[in-house]
Amino acid sequence: MLRSRSALTLPACGVFGLLVGAYFAFGLPDPSISIREQAAAKLEMIQIEVAATQSRIDAINLKIYEVESRPVKLNLGDPLPEKQSYELGRKARAEEVLSWDIDVRADGSGLPEGSGDVWTGEEVFAENCAACHGDFGEAIGRWPVLAGGHETLIEENPVKTIGSYWPYLSTVYDYVYRAMPFGYSQSLSHDDVYAITAYLLYLNDLVDDDFELNYENFKSVRLPNENNFYLDDRATTEHVAFAVQPCMSNCKAEVEITARARIVDVTPDEEQFEVTALAGTSSVASPGDAKALLVDAGEKVFRKCKSCHAIGAGAKMKSGPHLTEIIGRKMGSATGFGYSSAFKSAAQEDRVWDEAAMAAFLAKPKAYMPGTKMGFVGLKKADDIDAVIAYLKEAG
Repeated sequence: MLRSRSALTLPACGVFGLLVGAYFAFGLPDPSISIREQAAAKLEMIQIEVAATQSRIDAINLKIYEVESRPVKLNLGDPLPEKQSYELGRKARAEEVLSWDIDVRADGSGLPEGSGDVWTGEEVFAENCAACHGDFGEAIGRWPVLAGGHETLIEENPVKTIGSYWPYLSTVYDYVYRAMPFGYSQSLSHDDVYAITAYLLYLNDLVDDDFELNYENFKSVRLPNENNFYLDDRATTEHVAFAVQPCMSNCKAEVEITARARIVDVTPDEEQFEVTALAGTSSVASPGDAKALLVDAGEKVFRKCKSCHAIGAGAKMKSGPHLTEIIGRKMGSATGFGYSSAFKSAAQEDRVWDEAAMAAFLAKPKAYMPGTKMGFVGLKKADDIDAVIAYLKEAG
């Protein structure tokens, strides 16, 4: 096929247009701009493209992370997914692991070398623990009670202590070492923790006052409630029970809220518990005379004794004997209580709890009755002793 010559001829304006288009399409150099300026402009464009590409990569990585982090729904019996490694960080050094590896398990794993006796524990406890937990574990304010509570787990409001509820002694050691004293955790030496643990055993009538706890005999100590703890079996009991279709008929018309956390106020008071000799009102005697006020003050001091002793009509034995009609009663005579050999000897000697004997005992129990199982260190104030005796006479 023949083409005319005129078809190959372009007007001048058409050629100029092609040159301009080629410049914009293919980046032909502009003779009015230096080579350095052109290179800088191209570098800037490359950097913009790199930044945009990196943004797209980051977005893709985020999607991958979200997918991989999404919880996997497993059915009972499905194999667990394999652990994934993201190659982050480094392996911890042996000394770094050692600084965190401080837990003590039920079988004694992780237990450090050391030892401590009851009497040393009493001193360390008084210095570091008594401000919150009381001189002999009776607790101050709403801080946890550490002693007593025997045979209360079947009651409506059980007293859960080391002696009544806790399953393993290793938990006691581990918690004291790891978290106590409050606000100054891990400041106690291993020997201090052994001593405090021994003292807590003594407060709960589990060992005698000459007992020393150490690495060798630690595993042989058993707490009373150990057998009531068992391995978690919810996968075969509760899960099966609640896997059935729930009942959605004959539902309760409305739900009644009986209490709110801010009203119940479960947080312990920061202020220390203090007893003023003559203050408050009494549930034993009406205020209005010096005797009633003294009895009221004694009732407040007696809070230190409540975890181990009961008083009044129908009072039962706790970790200590009941104190009903204690003033004038023969020592070591409460029927059904397992007294120490010291009190058994006092009973054979027909010694009686008169006010003078009670005052001396309350001031320094172990000095007055060497060998007593009672871990209470004594009342320091004479006014508190007089008040407690007045309360014992009135309430019993």
